[in-house]
Amino acid sequence: MTRYGQQFGPDFTFLGVPMCDLENPQSYAGADVVIVGAPFDGGASHRSGTRFGPMAIRGTDYLPHDGSRPSLALRTDALRDLVVVDAGDVEMPPGDIEKALGGLEAAVTKIVAAGAIPVVLGGDHSIAFPDAKGCANVLGHGKVSMIHFDAHADTGDITFGSLWGHGQPMRRLIESGALRADRFLQVGLRGYWPEPETLDWMAEQRMRSYEMTEIVHRGLADCLTEAFAIATDDCDGVFLSVDIDVCDPGHAPGTGTPEPGGLTARELLDSVRRICLELPVVGIDVVEVSPPYDHADITAALANRVVLEALSAIARRRLDDREGTRWDPSRPLLDRPAAYPNDEGDHS
Repeated sequence: MTRYGQQFGPDFTFLGVPMCDLENPQSYAGADVVIVGAPFDGGASHRSGTRFGPMAIRGTDYLPHDGSRPSLALRTDALRDLVVVDAGDVEMPPGDIEKALGGLEAAVTKIVAAGAIPVVLGGDHSIAFPDAKGCANVLGHGKVSMIHFDAHADTGDITFGSLWGHGQPMRRLIESGALRADRFLQVGLRGYWPEPETLDWMAEQRMRSYEMTEIVHRGLADCLTEAFAIATDDCDGVFLSVDIDVCDPGHAPGTGTPEPGGLTARELLDSVRRICLELPVVGIDVVEVSPPYDHADITAALANRVVLEALSAIARRRLDDREGTRWDPSRPLLDRPAAYPNDEGDHS
């Protein structure tokens, strides 16, 4: 009997892509992308449950988990046009945050050193520290910029007596020297945190944060264009960190710290696509999906599509670089250049 795919186990990977083992370099040699799970919510300050996020993001899809996803818009099949493998979940002990984050940093560093883009499925946002630092460990401290989608700045200092938590990773990254504060771009901030003292610290570091009022007034596209120019100035790569609570809770209810008034799902997907089409993305994480608080898998489905949108755009960028083409979003669906295997079409 032919299996439907990996959707129902036992070998459960992101939409059925091949497995790899980070202890066996040959299993991911030549990979373009290595997906890894970070099942950790020991840094959560309110609702927990994001330790169940990686498997929800991997599997929330109504299509066969057959390792193929042709993009209607981009005319690429990222899971086939790129070499994408899944390393499974990093072991992250729930009672020891420093050990947990250290293990994840080692895993991400190993992936980047092998020449692949790490895509980390969280987990709470405390994992952004090892994710981005793991990239910088290989590519150079100060040479990787950050584009950070979030309702919250995550630049707190000490919370509950600890330097580590999901409200502090961005401050820790800057203090470590791994990422430059003046190449740190935040999109979607809103609400009632952080307090003025933390905002003053952010301003002193020359961070650039786009609060929703500015985004609504200027337009998201204009803010992104400005952010892109900053992110690529004197940096060789961009790390993309997506906290799903950047979206309004109506679009992403299953998260630990929901804040009304955020981006729509469409705005987030369009932004992620544009970033991965236009910028040299070297690492990605998608965090704060909490399945116990989700409704009808709305949040997990959006997070799954954030990953697919990013990978499809990376595949399109590489295809355009190889063939000297340029993706045109204004062309009708049936008039777009074909890019699927064995498909015919005009690539001009």
